[in-house]
Amino acid sequence: MDVAELINFIEFRSWLDYLIAAYLGCFIVQLCYYLFIFSRLAFFKTKEIRVDSNTVCVNLCAKNERDNLLEFLPLYLNQEYPKFEVIVVNDNSVDDTEDVLKAFALQFNYLKIVNVPDTDRFYGSKKFALTLGIKSALYDNVLLTDADCKPLSKYWIKHMSSYDTGKTIVLGFGAYERKKGLLNKLIRFETFYTALQYLSFAQARLPYMGVGRNLGYQADIFFNNKGFASHQHILSGDDDLFINEVATRKNTQIVIHQDAHTVSNAKISYKGWFRQKKRHFLTGSHYKFKHKLMLGALQLSQMGFIALFIALVIMVRPVYLIVGVFVLRYLIQMLIFKLSANKIGGKDLIILSPLFEVFFMIFNPLLVISNLIVKKTKWS
Repeated sequence: MDVAELINFIEFRSWLDYLIAAYLGCFIVQLCYYLFIFSRLAFFKTKEIRVDSNTVCVNLCAKNERDNLLEFLPLYLNQEYPKFEVIVVNDNSVDDTEDVLKAFALQFNYLKIVNVPDTDRFYGSKKFALTLGIKSALYDNVLLTDADCKPLSKYWIKHMSSYDTGKTIVLGFGAYERKKGLLNKLIRFETFYTALQYLSFAQARLPYMGVGRNLGYQADIFFNNKGFASHQHILSGDDDLFINEVATRKNTQIVIHQDAHTVSNAKISYKGWFRQKKRHFLTGSHYKFKHKLMLGALQLSQMGFIALFIALVIMVRPVYLIVGVFVLRYLIQMLIFKLSANKIGGKDLIILSPLFEVFFMIFNPLLVISNLIVKKTKWS
């Protein structure tokens, strides 16, 4: 086979040549993301943390979380750290949450309980509950997590409160417990891939979001931004929308040490997971334009690359170039995934990641369409 025949797309003799050019264009875009952005997490080296005496406030909200508080709250209260407080905001729970908190408060004088008054129910938002907690904090350094999360070590506060010079925001990683079943794998892969993006972009000095399961910032940045005022009307966004507003190339760092992770129990029903994802997707349209552009280019190049690969394998002969480019992208992706999984977990997901990638390529647009039809306005 003449080499010229393999590269005749350069001459654009037919519409197939344009498809091949588009395929290669998507490949180049994907290559740029993996080699210049995602590699920043894959090759990230954790620094030795400073011995610090920053006072810290751990802030979490609880809405009917009796069982989770019994199991997880002691893990926060018994952290190895010189001076900290734990604030739990009881957001109108109707179970035994308040009694559980009172029992813990008798044992730990640095546990503070904040109750959301009945008269404030009309807010219907986790953001109002978080605001009450942050305003009640004694200390300037705030660590956020959820009542259904647990820290992976007793040094969680130590790692998540170790700010580099000039930094005021710390982005951590919140994993989900590994269990059997396809749904669990889907949830954990999505969590892994999302973390790969927001942690890598932060390292590239383009921070755009964080997750409320494991997030830290200094209180001044919250009050100077007037809290969640600009998006109080949006159901979610207490984590990603807020960080999207206040994070800059200079004030944000990541912490991915194993001892700094939190872990949550994933949804156990497809219906519950679907509702959760719909809620999260509501916030994406409110990101800054530059962030929507960089995420959109990633998604569109991914969809275009896979769709064009399938089409060209069927239509083009020979397929050496088409398959070769696909294999090269796959090998680079697997390398980045594997090295990143060494940092934040998920090694068992790597082998199936191409299938998960195709699934979410189809599933996520359906969620966007669903949100355009039905919108929910209360946190539960």
